[in-house]
Amino acid sequence: MRTTNIRFWGLKLALVLGIFFFSGIIASETYYVSLTGNNSNPGTREKPWADPGFGSRRLKPGDTLIILSGRYFLSRYDDIITTRSGNPKAWITIKGPDNESRPVLAGRNNLASMIQLSKVSYIKIENLEITSDDRAVLRDGITAIDRPVSHIVINNLYIHHLNEFGINLKDVKHGLVFNSKIEYCGFGSIGGPKAKSGGWQHVVIKDCSLSYSGHFYRGGKNPYDRPDGFGIEPSAGPVEVVNSIAEHNRGDGLDSKAKNTYIHECVVSNNRCDGVKLWGSGSRIENCLIYGRGDGETFATPWAAIVIDSERQGRFEIINTTIDDFFGKNYIMYVQYDTPNIPIDLTIKNSIFNARGENCPLFLAKAVNFNIMNTLFYFPKNDTILIHGGVREYKKAQVSQLGPGNIYGDPLFLSPAFGKNGNYHVKSHSPAVDNGMELKKGLPIMDLEGKRRHFDGNYDGNPIIDMGAYEYDSEYVRPGMAGLVYPAGKISEVRPEFVWTGEAKAAAFMLRIKQGSKIILTKKYRSSALSDNGICYARAPIKLMRGKKYFWQVKAVNKNGKGKWSRKKRFDVK
Repeated sequence: MRTTNIRFWGLKLALVLGIFFFSGIIASETYYVSLTGNNSNPGTREKPWADPGFGSRRLKPGDTLIILSGRYFLSRYDDIITTRSGNPKAWITIKGPDNESRPVLAGRNNLASMIQLSKVSYIKIENLEITSDDRAVLRDGITAIDRPVSHIVINNLYIHHLNEFGINLKDVKHGLVFNSKIEYCGFGSIGGPKAKSGGWQHVVIKDCSLSYSGHFYRGGKNPYDRPDGFGIEPSAGPVEVVNSIAEHNRGDGLDSKAKNTYIHECVVSNNRCDGVKLWGSGSRIENCLIYGRGDGETFATPWAAIVIDSERQGRFEIINTTIDDFFGKNYIMYVQYDTPNIPIDLTIKNSIFNARGENCPLFLAKAVNFNIMNTLFYFPKNDTILIHGGVREYKKAQVSQLGPGNIYGDPLFLSPAFGKNGNYHVKSHSPAVDNGMELKKGLPIMDLEGKRRHFDGNYDGNPIIDMGAYEYDSEYVRPGMAGLVYPAGKISEVRPEFVWTGEAKAAAFMLRIKQGSKIILTKKYRSSALSDNGICYARAPIKLMRGKKYFWQVKAVNKNGKGKWSRKKRFDVK
């Protein structure tokens, strides 16, 4: 993973910061809450309110509530933070102060949630810490399960030590969870119940830690036996999880039943149950590291590093991903095990499967149509590396029969691990080096750490990308690719504000908009003029046409104008 504070890659959310109508300026106010305040005050900096919940219910579109540093206790229904909706030109923001310690919202008395977002839209929640009061019983951190929500931004939060979910959302459209740590939650870091209105749609989780779910619970035995880092029910999608960590969860690491789930630049490690689990067609794992199934427990279980189990015909991809399993005694990956007669297409490229235990081949059901290319297998305690259910078994010596470019050999990881952090970079003479497919459309141009692909790692004069999540002995691209946020999908605004996640080393950003193949706008923006808490906002100086389809890209450039265009994102103006 990248170690910079602001990371990158493709996203889909709706976010608008602008506060101007065409006819004039929207009246907006900034209010304050302080431990020394009083709810009879006007809520100014000099005379702040005392309670965050009280202040949140007095906001109108365009307003900001700043909760000053300190520890606030929430124990009654009236203490819960809830507000009305903003609008596309006037978001409501509830936040802690910038460049100061986060205020702590400490809950108790079995409070249902700390922040309630049902039936609202255009809301930003930033710079807060949410936890239980001295390990008291507190249920959810942020919840929206009664009515659908849309255009929600959760940025720079630390949510921890509560009984149920850190974030619990049922039907959400255009959402971003960014730069947040959500840990030690009894039911899971992020999740939600069965959807009624499409579930999760155009939602991005970026630069987050979703870890240690199930390690904390108060008030008896935890009724939830498999708390995941991320786990959602069937949804229309798309859902994107990028540059995030899911580790030491007592359930699965990342479990998505949404269509078009895209998991990339993530580390999923040392989770008790499955590593990554995908259910919806169009889903893809790319530039990920998955290891440590069982989290140090040395007994046979039915869990696997990767599970794909679709109830409908579909397609799935695994690209440049490193998968390691220590204990064995179950499949390292199984596909359509419970739905063997439903056909799916599975593509695996440039990946590494390293199974160090006994009896742990890949299992693909008979109806799986697979296309495996340029992938490295190493199963030192197994003769069989893949079982195509009811069709045939592939032995070590038959690895080339799985598809072009597949090889068998020790990947030579620097420090593989089980139950603790490992180092899955490879040594210079690893067979993974320069044995992937040539860089072309559909393959990642950077690796898990943001290093440039297509580097001649073995110095033979033939630069071919490596297998697995890491590119050997490469160099950083500076700056990286911007992550697109909004617009995406179907929108109603003809003058939308374009939103993307920034890159720390970018001096400027180039915005390009296309209608079909025709470029209708290319504009340069200074990064310092756009960035707000790591997210960039720019309203393009053009009016779009209703009933038309558009594509947009952003290029983060350094002071010399060097950079990479992001992936294109499509949106339709209704």
